Amino acid sequence: MMKKIDILVIGAGQAGLSLGYYLQQQNVSFLLIDSSQNIGDIWRYRYDSLVLYTPRFYSALPGLRISGDQWDYPTKDEIADYLADYQRHFSIPVSLNTNLYRMKKTATGFLVETSQGEFEAQKVVIATGPFQNPYIPSIAENLSNEIYQIHTSSYHNPSQLPEGPVLVIGGGSSGGQIAVECSKDREVYLAISSKINYLPYKFLGRSLFWWYDKLGLLKKGPETILGKRMKGKPDPMYGFILKKLVKSGAIKVKPRAIEAMNDEVEFADQTKLKIKTIVWATGFISDYSWAEIPELFDYDGKVIQDRGISNVPGLYFLGLPWQTSRGSGLIGWVGRDAKFISEQVVSSHAQQVQIKKEETFSAM
Repeated sequence: MMKKIDILVIGAGQAGLSLGYYLQQQNVSFLLIDSSQNIGDIWRYRYDSLVLYTPRFYSALPGLRISGDQWDYPTKDEIADYLADYQRHFSIPVSLNTNLYRMKKTATGFLVETSQGEFEAQKVVIATGPFQNPYIPSIAENLSNEIYQIHTSSYHNPSQLPEGPVLVIGGGSSGGQIAVECSKDREVYLAISSKINYLPYKFLGRSLFWWYDKLGLLKKGPETILGKRMKGKPDPMYGFILKKLVKSGAIKVKPRAIEAMNDEVEFADQTKLKIKTIVWATGFISDYSWAEIPELFDYDGKVIQDRGISNVPGLYFLGLPWQTSRGSGLIGWVGRDAKFISEQVVSSHAQQVQIKKEETFSAM
């Protein structure tokens, strides 16, 4: 059965829920769809030791705080439960277990085919965020089948890994945290592509994000001088546990992994390492293969958008890194973009409704 709706939001994570909060205040019909079984699963099934580097005060969505000490740091399970509570608290309409098959542009909007039927929507907001498909470099294909390989999206704790040394490839927050916990009972190597910039959680007794907020650093757009400098640098590592373990030799740092063959990995300094276990902390890539709208993409296959407004009328994005600022990809700041997109969507929808009314009136 075809289901007609004003606004369809693809994704019910923090971005989609933030948008739902603002759309709920408008006189429009809307629905969030998500392939997960439960709200918050994208956080719930990440590795067990994951703790956010933003305190609770800066990890909440619009209109509802996270309970607990506002300047302490929430766990991934706490965030998962919070998102589920958020959806219930504001009665945001969501269709879960809804797998997306394809989306096409029509004369009046969009046709979206899913496992729960077809939706005909006048406006669509893609709020799937950047964490879609795990990315593993092609060099992994040259490794022996006897090498145990796992991406952070499937990693939960060290008990999954065979005994013996482990190589963590990727120096972001996930790679750093996993290297730290694995180093408690085994030899650990950490391959990084650039020098890690360590920052404290607090400065002069205040959360570093309190200073970011007061100085407006997370609101700087990618077009600003400071924004360009920030965007060109890898994210910092908050806290100094990893730094201490590297200094003590408990974790051995290697440069970028550039090649692999059988049971051996080669690094940028031409050194090689025989290894039996690899954790790929190499991030994710976006997948919009279900969007059968060729004009949405540039020659490199990247979506064409400006501040979340695509070049396809009626189609929007939310939750992209650096969508409008550094804060766009952070849970506590995505609400700022959500408010802007909701205003754009509702305004466009109102104009569309008005045009239809005028067309109907003139035809009488």
